[in-house]
Amino acid sequence: MKKIKIAIAGLGNCACALLQGIAYYGGKKQGDAIGLMHWRLGGYTPGDIRVVAAFDIDRRKVGRDVSAAIFAKPNCTQVFCRRVPRTGVKVRMGRILDGVAPHMKNYDPDCSFLPAAAQQADARTVVKVLKDSGAEVLLNYLPVGSEKAVKFYAQCALDARVAFINMMPVFIASSPEWAAKFAERGLPVIGDDIKSQLGATIVHRVLSRLFTDRGIKIDRTYQLNTGGNTDFLNMLDQTRLRDKRISKTSAVKSILGQPLESRNIHIGPSDYIPWLQDNKLCFLRIEGRGFGDVPLHVELRLSVEDSPNSAGVGIDAIRCVKLALDRGESGVLHGPSAYFMKHPPRQFPDDRAREMVEKFISGAGRE
Repeated sequence: MKKIKIAIAGLGNCACALLQGIAYYGGKKQGDAIGLMHWRLGGYTPGDIRVVAAFDIDRRKVGRDVSAAIFAKPNCTQVFCRRVPRTGVKVRMGRILDGVAPHMKNYDPDCSFLPAAAQQADARTVVKVLKDSGAEVLLNYLPVGSEKAVKFYAQCALDARVAFINMMPVFIASSPEWAAKFAERGLPVIGDDIKSQLGATIVHRVLSRLFTDRGIKIDRTYQLNTGGNTDFLNMLDQTRLRDKRISKTSAVKSILGQPLESRNIHIGPSDYIPWLQDNKLCFLRIEGRGFGDVPLHVELRLSVEDSPNSAGVGIDAIRCVKLALDRGESGVLHGPSAYFMKHPPRQFPDDRAREMVEKFISGAGRE
């Protein structure tokens, strides 16, 4: 079986968890592999994924082997596989643009970004690296609010004829303009804004669907998220949160039987608590009325390690894109996008989206 050659833009906590997972599961047998939605997907196992190029802007990562860079500060995710083999791939200096919020430059160095002094890559350089490395798919793990930087890398993927997975909330796959560009180039794309394997958004969606299916009228709901990683520190700048709030809110709203007024639904990052590090706490409440208009409510506290939770989904998204490449399919992969992402071009209930993914994998529901 051939390897799946990936490039990564942004070697933060999520990329760290993903690459740890590739090494971790690469040494496992199917019966011992806990925590995967699919052990073998289209003939590919997690161990078939190989990093061939990587871009970052932090001086503690640029120039280092990817296997070492993923453990450099400010990364703080849980280390569950310390022995990530050397890749022979050095992290290249990327393009900053709007990738670093101003307040991130003057915060505690252990928690913030420290831009390298190296010359920033231009589009021609990034495209050349992607082509020379043989990368088949580029993963975007840039910080929330990096709209210009995300579009820069998306265009580089197009120019290098590389597929694209957009893990964060700048709208690429869900933009008709960008989706058309990938279709025209004959490239698959999955996006936007990755769900966790079992995180706040998926739990909120499932509970909301349960209320609706059981005849309960939802009156109000909130989802408050706190954490201590660079993602939450970055999101202290409210100007960077517009697409994130749209993404998370639309993911839940799409499940509701009847739409709620904006004042009755609040979903999004709430605060940064440094000592939580990569642990994410979700406080969720749904208020409704049942039989006889009698009120009821659910309150839930969810605690997860944020980055490994997303890596469990990312590892399937990569393999779905590879399947599309093998089959010559292009444009938005609607089933995988709906199941893996918070803001896909088309929203579906999670059970329906899962069916679409399984059909896509089997070839029965080719895009």
